[in-house]
Parts: sequence; C-alpha cells; structure tokens
Amino acid sequence: MLRVLIVFGTTDGHTARVATALAEECRRLGADVELVDAAAIRGSGPSPDSFDRVIVAASIHIGGFQRPVRRWVRGHATSLRDRQTLFVSVCLAVLQRDLSVRQDLDRIVTRFREQTGWTPGEVVFVPGMLAYTRYGWLRRLVMRRIAGRAGGSTDTTRDHDYTDWTALRDLAGRFLASPRVHWTRKAET
Repeated sequence: MLRVLIVFGTTDGHTARVATALAEECRRLGADVELVDAAAIRGSGPSPDSFDRVIVAASIHIGGFQRPVRRWVRGHATSLRDRQTLFVSVCLAVLQRDLSVRQDLDRIVTRFREQTGWTPGEVVFVPGMLAYTRYGWLRRLVMRRIAGRAGGSTDTTRDHDYTDWTALRDLAGRFLASPRVHWTRKAET
C-alpha cells in the first residue's frame, strides 16, 4: 500500500477543501494518507521519509504561498527530492488565458523553489474560489475587480467555486498510478 503525505496551506479554507478531496480520492484508491495543515505543524512536522509520495498544496495570495508551507518544505527539501512529489497551486489567476499571467504564475513558483530548495516533480495550477460572502467590503471590492479581469463572476451576492472537482480526483489517480519517476510536466486541472 502506498503511503501518501499531503501537506497544505490555506488562507480562506478553499485549499483545505482541495487537499481533503485529494486525500479522500487517494484513500478511495487504496493509499494510506496523512493530511496535515502546515499552520498546525509544531517543530519540523511529519517527515517525508516515512512516505512513498508527497503532495504539497498551497494557495497564491499577494504573490506568494503561505509561510508555514514554505517553512515545512524548506525543512524537508532534501527528503522531498527522493520522493514522487506533486505541488498543487490554487489560484484564481489561472482562469485568465493570458500568457503574461501564466508567466507571472511560473515566476511565483520559481521563487517558491528558490526559497525552499525544492523542485516539485509536477506543478498543477487549480482554479480556486471567490468567497465574496466571507470577505470584508474592501476585499470584496478588490476581488471583484480582479475577478472581472480574469473572466470570473463579479456577482458579490454569492460565492463562486471554480475548482473542477472531477479533474482533481483524476489528478490524484494519475499521481498514484504513475511510475516512480520525477514528473516534469506542468498542467492545469
């Protein structure tokens, strides 16, 4: 049985939902999964050494990923290099089909690699969620403007989930079924 570690960082809770969905699908496919919120890690946290594969999920906010995720990855970069790994980057910008936006996302991931010393086997960008009903008025205004440029909904009376949950479950299946090699392809779900 494959042992899978999923470490995630979340700001508004959506990346936690993404990580939980990945964990549930990996379990359904027969893997033994440990799901860990990076913000709850004390000390060095779980070591990748006890796992066959590792998924790290984090969301992009203000041009970077959550500090607890960066800290955990930096502390375990050497062990991560010896494992099959997947980095799931949750962000709304992926909705834009603009080359300059994609280059910005790639720069953010490159900076993450430089900050942590870890190069993921595969990087997947997953569209996130606009949680308008949970934002304060200023953030709602800013997010509405960003969403409008990205082609997302500007209806602030409700929340909008852009994650393709079927594609996410398929991603978990591909990750578990892949032979033990380092993936180099970047994909979107």
